[in-house]
Amino acid sequence: MKALTWQGKRTVTVEHVPDPAIHEPGDAIIRVTSSAICGSDLHLYELLGPFLDRGDILGHEPMGEVVEIGSGVTTLTVGQRVVIPFTISCGECFMCRRGLQSQCERTQVREYGSGAALFGYTKLYGQVPGGQAEYLRVPRADYNHIAVGTDLPDERYLFLSDILPTAWQGVEYADVPEGGTLAVMGLGPVGQLVTRVARHRGHRVLAVDPVPERRAMAERHGIETLDLDDDVVAHLRDMTHGRGADSVVDAVGLEAHGNGGVALAQKAVGMLPPPVARQVLDKAGVDRLAALHASIDAVRRGGTVSLSGVYAGDADILPMKTMFDKQLTLRMGQCNVKNWIDMLLPLVEDPSDPLGVMDLTTHHAPLDDAPDLYRTFQRKEDGCIKVVLHPGE
Repeated sequence: MKALTWQGKRTVTVEHVPDPAIHEPGDAIIRVTSSAICGSDLHLYELLGPFLDRGDILGHEPMGEVVEIGSGVTTLTVGQRVVIPFTISCGECFMCRRGLQSQCERTQVREYGSGAALFGYTKLYGQVPGGQAEYLRVPRADYNHIAVGTDLPDERYLFLSDILPTAWQGVEYADVPEGGTLAVMGLGPVGQLVTRVARHRGHRVLAVDPVPERRAMAERHGIETLDLDDDVVAHLRDMTHGRGADSVVDAVGLEAHGNGGVALAQKAVGMLPPPVARQVLDKAGVDRLAALHASIDAVRRGGTVSLSGVYAGDADILPMKTMFDKQLTLRMGQCNVKNWIDMLLPLVEDPSDPLGVMDLTTHHAPLDDAPDLYRTFQRKEDGCIKVVLHPGE
């Protein structure tokens, strides 16, 4: 089969690789019909190479059709249409029963002290082959799927794999009070959906992003937007009675602009031999925290900051005095996809498309175009906000 593989920093290629096979009785194989490029994939493209091997298959936002099942699979049939959550979990352990599937005790990657295994996402999360490929092996398939109907296009359902439940969880964790205001830092794919979820739930939403095309997309959905400049926090306060927003979602994460010294350090780590670089990133890694610091500044006293953007540094310095003095609540974490599906599935199937899932993808392409589109997406060129690949084309 063809698959998108990591070959080095800023280098991904489509290669012919062996087809996946059933390894355990609970496995299933799906033929991938759509697979998105996630903002988190850019972390692999740019920074997390020390935790990857050449040839690793990327991608964690797939859906498709079941073509083979293991002898132990009881809830799937060949030909069934499914979305595959990016987290791999059991559904039965202490954590899963509490809606914390991203912390599944049966798939945790204990070698690195990480939570549940993820598709296509480095040694830190199990080095499981990903879904930017023609076929995908799904372990524990009875639980790790979302069954969907056959009448609606893939795009209605695809984002249930990651970014839509991630956005829903981000708003849930933000704990916006009734009649309150949510500020959203970043209008990439997750940020776009965060704003729409919050509007759907009746909140006023202010969103910050430096890219005009991203602001324009958000404005189509009734969002008040601001350009990113040195005075953006002051502007947010001016729009919220001088207090700041009741809650803030940081939908940017470690790709935030700012702190050139940290950026230089990250590049230097990437030049080290992989075993050394892994140790440095695992124990002494630092992130560019511009978006998080702005979120802490922009939220009102007693408010909540919710992190949907991914951070990876274990040596990050936070403004603890400010956070303590402002009496802030901070919530974060990898998305517990299956915890939110019962609420989201009716919304994506609603003919009125209340969350605007059909107005997010800017680029559809065959798998062969993936390397070029990784570059385009990273550089925010050509109005690129969300890329969906179609491996069968």
